[in-house]
Amino acid sequence: MTVVMKSLLVAATLAAVGSITFAQDLAPLNSDEEPDRMDWSELDSRFGPLPAPPEGTSVGGVSKTLINEYWRSIGEGYQNVADRYGVRFAYQAAPNEGDQLGQLSIAENMILQDYKALLFSPQTDNNLQPAVETARSKGIPVLNVNDAVIPSAEHYVGNVQRDNGVRVARWFVENKPEGGKVAVIEGQPGVYAAGQRTDGFTKTIEAAGNFQVVASVPANWSRELAYDTASTILQQHPDLIGFYCNNDGMALGVIEAVKAVNLAEQVAVFGTDGISDAYASVRAGDLTGTVDSFPELTGEVAMEVALRLLAGQDLPRVVATPQALITSDNVEQYSIDDMDTLRKTLLAN
Repeated sequence: MTVVMKSLLVAATLAAVGSITFAQDLAPLNSDEEPDRMDWSELDSRFGPLPAPPEGTSVGGVSKTLINEYWRSIGEGYQNVADRYGVRFAYQAAPNEGDQLGQLSIAENMILQDYKALLFSPQTDNNLQPAVETARSKGIPVLNVNDAVIPSAEHYVGNVQRDNGVRVARWFVENKPEGGKVAVIEGQPGVYAAGQRTDGFTKTIEAAGNFQVVASVPANWSRELAYDTASTILQQHPDLIGFYCNNDGMALGVIEAVKAVNLAEQVAVFGTDGISDAYASVRAGDLTGTVDSFPELTGEVAMEVALRLLAGQDLPRVVATPQALITSDNVEQYSIDDMDTLRKTLLAN
């Protein structure tokens, strides 16, 4: 089957599922704006300590890919809580972030393996909808974990995606008061997080009045494609003063492009996610910053939410997780591997 035929098959399947999904009384999810929400820090105070799960509880996780450190860290967070409570856990992912059918196949296979709950991080907003519907028909709760958003998801854990872009835009407004030309390297089209991050940055920085977004181009989460895209933008706009990238891998590719034309002193580059390579690049003085959404902690919170749902707790539809803009000014403050310490630091700030 050709790539085009596969794409058409996915589109046809999702269109059919969509008619079922939207016929339900649950409104399509917009995780940034959903009013039925709470902050991760309120779980214990509102619902009490996490109930001990029954012996033999099993949870399955489906990730976008394990190539990206961000998604490996999410899995580590899942595993931390699973180990703490004696939960059997399996974590699987597609070979790359563009294999939508492969990820759907993994999700459908997990549904057949008698997991009590499933944690889905879809590659696009729609590619795992068929699996969600199948799981729902079998009474298996599904938790959507960052960053694409399944419209029919009953529960979601993740950060406010729009705020990633807003935080970077505010840095430019505060630190580059003279304004100038900036560009956005977007993630994958059709992914909620990419659209929200881009829109948050663009609208916030344009509202300042003296900035111009001269390019906003998808690079599909690819470091190599981001390098090529940034190189082209820099050729067209040699007076550019900054890039905002929808993830850190792309930001590191952009850094290479900026260095190649000797514009490191002129061009600020920001990423999103807070992976270890981004922290190292900030320390080295290359990457200007990243918005860390603390993936390992996010994984822990998501597993906690899944176990609370299995215990019958009536949680809000969205549990929002933390994020912070990391620059050379605070990179050491947030360089914390111990999750208990990180939780205390975030609660204090």
